[in-house]
Order: sequence, then structure tokens, then C-alpha cells
Amino acid sequence: MTVLILIYLFGLLALGAAVFFTRKVLAIVVEEGKLAKISRAIEQGAMAFLLQEYKYVTLFALCFAALIAFVIPHGMQTAIAFLAGAFVSSLCAFLGMKIAVKGNVRTTIQAQTSLAAAFRVAFNSGAVMGFGLTGLAVLGLVTTALIFANFFDDPRQVMEIVSGFGLGGSTVALFGRVGGGIYTKAADVGADLVGKVESGIPEDDPRNPAVIADNVGDNVGDIAGMGADLFGSCAEATCAALVIGAGVATIAQGWGALYYPVLITAVGIPVCLLTMCFATVKADATSVEPTLKQQLFISTIIMTVVMTIVTKLVMVEFPLAGQVVTPNAVLVSLLAGLWAGLLIGTVTEYYTSHAYKPVREVAAASQTGSATNIIYGLSLGYKSAVVPVVAIAVVIYMAWTLAGMYGIAIAAIGMISTIATGLTIDAYGPVADNAGGIAEMGELGAAVRARTDTLDAAGNTTAAIGKGFAIGSAVLTALALFGAFLTVASISVLDLLSPLVFAGLICGGVLPFLFTAQTMRAVGQAAYAMIEEVRRQFREKPGLLSGTEEPDYRSCVAIATTSALRLMVAPGFLVMFTPLIFGTLFGVKALAGLLAGALVSGVVLAISASNSGGGWDNAKKYIEAGAHGGKGTEAHKAAVVGDTVGDPFKDTSGPSLNILMKLMAITSLVFAPFLIKAHQALLNLWGG
Repeated sequence: MTVLILIYLFGLLALGAAVFFTRKVLAIVVEEGKLAKISRAIEQGAMAFLLQEYKYVTLFALCFAALIAFVIPHGMQTAIAFLAGAFVSSLCAFLGMKIAVKGNVRTTIQAQTSLAAAFRVAFNSGAVMGFGLTGLAVLGLVTTALIFANFFDDPRQVMEIVSGFGLGGSTVALFGRVGGGIYTKAADVGADLVGKVESGIPEDDPRNPAVIADNVGDNVGDIAGMGADLFGSCAEATCAALVIGAGVATIAQGWGALYYPVLITAVGIPVCLLTMCFATVKADATSVEPTLKQQLFISTIIMTVVMTIVTKLVMVEFPLAGQVVTPNAVLVSLLAGLWAGLLIGTVTEYYTSHAYKPVREVAAASQTGSATNIIYGLSLGYKSAVVPVVAIAVVIYMAWTLAGMYGIAIAAIGMISTIATGLTIDAYGPVADNAGGIAEMGELGAAVRARTDTLDAAGNTTAAIGKGFAIGSAVLTALALFGAFLTVASISVLDLLSPLVFAGLICGGVLPFLFTAQTMRAVGQAAYAMIEEVRRQFREKPGLLSGTEEPDYRSCVAIATTSALRLMVAPGFLVMFTPLIFGTLFGVKALAGLLAGALVSGVVLAISASNSGGGWDNAKKYIEAGAHGGKGTEAHKAAVVGDTVGDPFKDTSGPSLNILMKLMAITSLVFAPFLIKAHQALLNLWGG
């Protein structure tokens, strides 16, 4: 019981930290005026989108919960767990975005004083998301498990029900990532192409009708979307470990062994709080990127030491699939995932930061036009996938050899065990980006904009690193869920030479490409509507560019919202229902092949898309900083086009593939008993 007490204490500590950082941010007074008006417009647009999206999510969640309740064993309990996970995930996204749209203007206000003061506000705003989400995830998982433990004696049965919690969280993440990604990139593409390329006005210029929608999009995509994504990874990886572990590490062997997966994330909370003590920026600093990167290294080192001690105290030996899993084997699996995550983040930085050769090559290629910029950017993305995939393969081999599928699940949790720090850094980026936009629209002068640009430059790189972490953890999480699915479906050996399994493998391999096609096209359709609206306003209001007429920001926000909600339906249904239909028609072994194929192709496509997009973005910023002639040159225009192509790569399709890999796997896990019966009934019908 000591382990459960610690989990609850650390979960409450995380929520207390979120409240503390919220109060720190809101303590800065925003006086009525132009800045407050701009910030209010961004906040209203962000909340309007989120509330509209959650109407769709609520309706879908209730219908899907009803399906769960009627078709699987203990369906009512699993449906309740599903709705609990969906609610907690939605709450995390809502609270994180609420403080982000409050922190942006306060960061701008502090930027008038110093870079250090502005950094602290943006960082504290990100910390609310980081610690709030982690605390709610830990408390939600354990509370759900303990409630159902009162009704069932078999721990494995309890944990299979709890897997519904992870499914609920990932379902919300799907809509948050896809819907938010379509929104943010439609607004971004429309603002850039018409504003920068056609009209020659700066980014975040208040004369651009799409500028508010663009700033809203930063929040709905990178705050709400990323938060729900990593909440899903945390919940799902933990559920996979609980399902696998509950079959062998029973309550009789100690609560520590059973709830060790949750304890990992819980222990990460005080580790990340301690790490924040090192997040300081000097008053005369010219860059904040080293400070943010140090957070990742420091938290990883501290977590290594702490979890070595905790594992020795808590874990016990247990049998699993013919081998004995030792505490040392579990610890190595955990540390392999933890340090692989840091390696993936470092490699991502190398390929997406303009401080290094790959991005500078993309910038140089812009001198000969958009075509060569895009060619070099695609090459960068494909090449960048090699080291992360090899690192993930090494982790899988080590963890699987030492501790079976349980080791894979522990490695996945280990990769995001410092999730509070990772989310803090990731959420910092959109806050800093919005702060720069508010400074530009508020006409605060070059000195203030220089400080916000410094904050934003670091945010771009750390956002790319965050996406690398998210993809790596998604792969391991999906593989762990795959293992849990095989366990529940009683599949001990998967024969790849079986025609049915191999056919499933091939079909699974194409799913990420179909999903990417749907999300990319959705961005294109939404962006087209946005571009036409911005052009219309410039055409019908000739005084916009001279500043004598006011743009209609609301129409652009409405177009982005409507388009995103309408266009997210098709890719969402593809992910949710493909496993159910395929498993029913062809059986669970064919479905296992489908999941494996989607995982293998999905990881490569996700990494390459995200890093290509990040490379194009920072190549543009490198030119805007003065390289190759700077702003207004042909190289700059080519780089803007490349960045526009890269936007849906890095902020819609790439990150959304995380959800595809995880959600298909956990849907298969939850519905495995139903799929076995449904397929058998279909065979009997055909046989008759």
C-alpha cells in the first residue's frame, strides 16, 4: 500500500504545482488596451474552437461507449473507464490551453522589461500543462483501477477494463491532433501565402485578416493536441504494462510489483520539479535554447538515479512466457527507453535546428527556387529517420530479450517518464510564438520583438524535439499494446509466412499513407478556403494594406473552425473502425499482421514528415535572420513556400500518425474478445 500512497501523493503534488504556476502567471496584471484586446481575440477563438470540437467528441464518445458496453465482456465497466479517460484527457487539453492563452500576453508584457522575465512567464505557462496533465493522468489511472478492483478479484480482468481509460484518452487525442492540426495549418498557410508571399507584409502583421486565426491555431494544435497526444501515450503505455503484468505480478506479490508502471510516471513528478530549479536565464542572455535543452538532460540524469533506487526497492521477480523477469531486467528496459528518448530528441534537434548543416543546406537550396528547397527538405526528413528507428530497434531488442512484452511497455513509459518536463518545454513554444505575434500586432517596437523572437526561436527547436519524443514513445506504446492484444487474443506465435497474416501486414503498411493523404488533403482544402477569404478582404478593402481599414478576423477564425471539424471526420473514422472491420472479417491473427504493418511504416513516415517540416520551417527562419540575402529575396520566397508545404507535414500528418499507431492497437486490445466471437460467427455463417 506504500506504493499507492506515494502515487497519490506525487499526483497531488503535480496538481499543486500546476496551481502554483497558474497563480504565478496570472499575478501579472494586464491593463486594458491594445494588447489585452488582441489577447482576448486569440483566447475567444481558441476556446470557441475547443468547445465546438468537444461537442463532436462528446457525441462520438457516448456512441462509442455504448458500442463498448454492448459488445465486449464487462462492457459497461470498460465503457465507464473509456468515458473517464476521455473526460480527463479533454480536461487536460482545456486547462492547458486556458493558461496558454492567458500566458501569451503576459509574456509580451514582461518582454518589455527583459528576456529573462519573459522567459519565466512562458516557461511557467508551459509548466501548468506539464504538471497538470501528469498529475491527472496518474490519479485517473490509479483511481480507475482501484474502483474496479473492488468488484473483481482477478487483477488481469481489472486491468483489461482499465485499458478502456487509455482508449478514451487516445480517442480525444485523435480529434485534438487531427482537428487542431487542420485548423492551425489552414490558418498558417493562408496567412503566409497571401500575407508574406503575395502582399509582402511581415508575419503576424495586424493587417493580415488570418493573423488571429494563425495565433489561435498555435494553441489548438500544439497545446491541446500535443497534450492529449502525450496523455494518450502515458495512459496507454501504462495500461499495456498493467495488462501484461497483472497476469503474472499479482496482488499477492505486492502492490509495488503490480502498480510499478504507474509509479514510474509518478516518481517523474518530483524529479521534474527539481529539474525546474535549473531553468534560469541571465538578464544579458542572447539565447534561451541551452536552458531548455538542459532541462531534458538534467531530468534524464536525475530520473536514472532515482529509478535505479526505486526499482531495487519495489520490483520483484516474476515468471513471464517461460522466462524469469528480474528487477534488473526491468530497470535496464526502463533506462533504455529513457535514454533512447533523449537520443531521439538530440538527433531531431540536429536535423531541424538551423545551427546545424542539414537545415542550412535546405536554406542554401532555396537560392535556386522552391523546387530545390522542397527536394532538399524531403531528403532531410527521410535521412533523419535512420538513427531514431535504429535506436528504437535496439531498445525493443534489449527490452524484449530481458523482460518480454512487459519490458517493451516499461521502456515506453521510461521514454516519457519525464513527461512533465517534456510537456513544459513543448507548451512553452506556442506561448512564446503567440507573444511574438501580440508584440507585432501591438506595435511594441524592435527591441521587444527581438526578445520574443529569441524566445520563439528556441520554441521551434524544442517543439521539434517534443515531436521526436512523442513519436518514439508512440512506437513503443503501440508495440506494448500490440503485445497486450496478443496476450488477450491468446496468440503465442504469429506466423508471417501465413498468407492471411502477410496480407494483413501489407494492408497495414499502406494505412499510414492513406491517413497522411487524408490529413494533407484536409489541410489543403481548409487552406484554400482561408486563402480565398484573405484575398477577398484584400480585394474588397483596399485600405487594409495602408492601415485605414480594419480586417475581419472573425470570418477567418470561423472558416478555420468549420473546415477543421468537418474534415477531421474521415481520418478519424479510418483509425477507429479499420481494426474492428478487418478483425471481424479476417480474424485476430490477420488483424495482428495489420497492426504490425501500420507500426513499421507509420514510424518512418511520422519521423520523416515531422523532421522535413521542422527543417523547412527553420530554413525559412535562418534566411529571415539574414542568411542568403534575408527577407524579401527570392530565396526567402522559396523558403516560405517550402515552409508552407512543411506545415501540414510537421503539425498535422506527422504527429497525427502517433495516434494512428496507438489508437489502432488499443482499440484492438479492448475489442479483442468481441472480434474473436464476431469472426467465428461470420465463419459459421459462411460455412452454413
